[in-house]
Order: sequence, then structure tokens, then C-alpha cells
Amino acid sequence: MKGLKGKTALITGASSGIGQAIAVRLAQEGCNVVINYRKDLEGAEATEAQALERACNSAAAECGVQTLLIKGDVANEADIIRMINAAVEKFGKLDILVNNAGIQTEQASHEVTADQLDRVLNVNLRGAYLCAREAIKQFLAHHNPGVVINISSVHEIIPRPLYVSYSISKGGMGNMTRTLALEYAKQGIRVNAIAPGATVTPINSDWTEDREKQAEVERHIPMRRAGTSEEMAAAVAFLASDEAAYITGQTLYIDGGLTLYADFQEPWSA
Repeated sequence: MKGLKGKTALITGASSGIGQAIAVRLAQEGCNVVINYRKDLEGAEATEAQALERACNSAAAECGVQTLLIKGDVANEADIIRMINAAVEKFGKLDILVNNAGIQTEQASHEVTADQLDRVLNVNLRGAYLCAREAIKQFLAHHNPGVVINISSVHEIIPRPLYVSYSISKGGMGNMTRTLALEYAKQGIRVNAIAPGATVTPINSDWTEDREKQAEVERHIPMRRAGTSEEMAAAVAFLASDEAAYITGQTLYIDGGLTLYADFQEPWSA
């Protein structure tokens, strides 16, 4: 991808799953990667090892990639400020922020407590905004047309019963993406999102490790399969690159057709 070599990217929640795949792919493209984790140091170290290995095997990276592991909770404003500052201190500037960290809980909507709601929103939406805020401050301070990429979900637009807090957070992330993109377009700062559908990751192990459950999930997907973390990472690399220089304020749905009203694939209504 054009324009990624030598850039610095911070990926939140990068110790596993989609975040890990994004860090590895950006390193492969020649980016220095700042790998954020909250608790899983072992997973973050695995991300770092994979990123460096992939970079050294890539003609684009030419083995000049550097990494930084940084512990921090995106629900904590002080941690966010410290993470952004640490990235800038080590690499001189920040070019790309990927807001990947996220959590979800399953519960009937009428039983969700204020604390339970706040826990999800504080990570998925408030944390993503605060990370974007601090990254944009750095972009402006360094006169740097940086990039923010938010990892949303098909549930940005598809209602998800029993996951109301998650749905709220991703719906809000969609409008946050558009608002920031519009506000900072004149400065050359681009803000986009990807919205994965069903994806094979550790967070989805309840169905990815059960053949019957996975078949039931995939039955609702027009392409009849789940996505991979690597497919999500490829889209992020594109949106972060100069190949996407004229794209801002968009959410790219990567879902095998799930948002195409999948149940209408076969006609059942006049």
C-alpha cells in the first residue's frame, strides 16, 4: 500500500483478534506499530513477535520496523493521554490511530444497570473518542494529515437484541466517525471506520469453536462463511494508506453481505 512505510500507527486492544491482525499487517506494510494492551501482556508480546517477523519478510518494510508495547485502559483518560504521548516521544509523531479496543455483554435490555451500560460505553465509545481527540491534537500540533480508523461493527446499523449497550456504542461510533471527518477535513485529517460482520476471533469462541453454532451463524451470511481477522486488517491498511487519500467519513462494511437484508436472499414476500 502506498504511503505507509515509515509511518507510526497506534492500535488499541492489539493483543489478540482483529487488533493483533491489524498491527501485524501495518508492520508488514512498513509502519512502526504501538501495540496497546490492557491485561494480556503475553498476547501483546505475541503480536509484537508476529509483527516483526512479518516486517522482516516483507519487501515493503525492509526490516526497519520498530515496535512499542504499552499497557493502558482506554476507559481511563489518563492512560490514553500517556499512551499517545509515549508513542510521540518514541517515534517523533503519530500518523495513524486505530480504535480497536472493545467489549460486549449479553443481557436483557430492561435488566441492564447504569454501571453495566457505562462499562461498555466507556470503552467502546467514550474511549474511542478520547483516543481520537488526543491523536488529532498531535496531528494538528505537528501539521500532520493523520488518519483515524475506528473499528465499528455491522451492529452500527443492525439492531442486536440482548446487546443494547454494544449497539448503542457502535451506532455512536458511526456518527462520531462522520462528525470528526467533517470537522477536520480541511486539515487533511481523514477519519473512517470499518464494520466487521461475523469474524473468527477469540472473542467469538462461543460459536467459532462449535461446528453447529458456527453453521447457524453462517446460515445468515449471504457468502455462507465468517470473515477472518486478516481480511479486516487488509481493509484497515487500505484506509490508512495513500491509496485511500480521497476517502473520509465512511464506514466500510466487511460482512459477507450480512447488511444486505440477508433473509431476503430468497424471495418470501410479494
